[in-house]
Amino acid sequence: MDRIKIEGTNMSHNHHHEIQENIKLAFFLNAGFAIAELVGGLLTNSMAIMADALHDLGDSITLAISWRLEHLSSKSEDGKFSYGYKRFSLLSALISGVVLITGSIYVIMEAVKRLLAPQESNAQGMLIFALFGIAINGYAALRTSHGKNMNSRMISWHMIEDVLGWVAVLIVSLVLLVKDIDILDPLLSLGLTAFVLFNVVRNLWGTMRLFLQGVPETIKIEDIENELRSLENVRDVHHTHVWSLDGEQNVLTTHVVLCLEAKKEDIRRVKEKIRDLTDKFDLAHTTVEFEYLDDDCSMNHHNHINCPENGGEKAHEHG
Repeated sequence: MDRIKIEGTNMSHNHHHEIQENIKLAFFLNAGFAIAELVGGLLTNSMAIMADALHDLGDSITLAISWRLEHLSSKSEDGKFSYGYKRFSLLSALISGVVLITGSIYVIMEAVKRLLAPQESNAQGMLIFALFGIAINGYAALRTSHGKNMNSRMISWHMIEDVLGWVAVLIVSLVLLVKDIDILDPLLSLGLTAFVLFNVVRNLWGTMRLFLQGVPETIKIEDIENELRSLENVRDVHHTHVWSLDGEQNVLTTHVVLCLEAKKEDIRRVKEKIRDLTDKFDLAHTTVEFEYLDDDCSMNHHNHINCPENGGEKAHEHG
């Protein structure tokens, strides 16, 4: 048997550093503005501002954890983590999702209380804070929206939720300047939080799926095996496994059965074709075990495969 290991290059060091810097920026913007919100919420008596301030404090803690774990995920493989530390980024996404869901539930509970007992708010103060909130959180959301791994996506939803929350505060403040409808403040907060909660739960499920080493949604194992089987001198493919380290860098291991007549040059060409496939399917780490038709692979299926050139059957598999 022969084995090759191919390391993909689908994520540069600069790209990873950019993700860290964006999370760092989001943390400082979020933490600083959360303190200002607490003061502003008390002065304006706005449930929307106070709820967002508490939520932002939770977000800041999450961002600090994400910043640290994202930095840790850039470490290369060692004796403790043979694939490197990429999955720490996935762990960060999981923590962020849980914190965001917890915060959203709290906001919904507080909004329901205000629906049952509406309170008057300072419309002018709400308007000023809303403009600052949209500008600051909007900039942070824009910076974090470029990341492709699950941690970046979850952080981006943190920022988007904040922007939508401030849009709600802006709308409410404009209406309250014209007419006293105190129920609008908790009503819009309730609706927007429910919208974000739905999307966060969906992203959290995707994170959990990858955390449990599920096949990435963008990849079909059948497509990879069909591509490999179509290569010259390849007669079968089995025991193919695909999972993701962080939602962006994917891992493939598989067994490739070669025809007995395959020469050294033929095998070299097969290896080159497999390297081409790593880019096509976004594979960062690929390990391929080569077998020949007379090899006794203990992991193989209960089938015997012959080369068509030798008068045997074409490669096939039995359940």
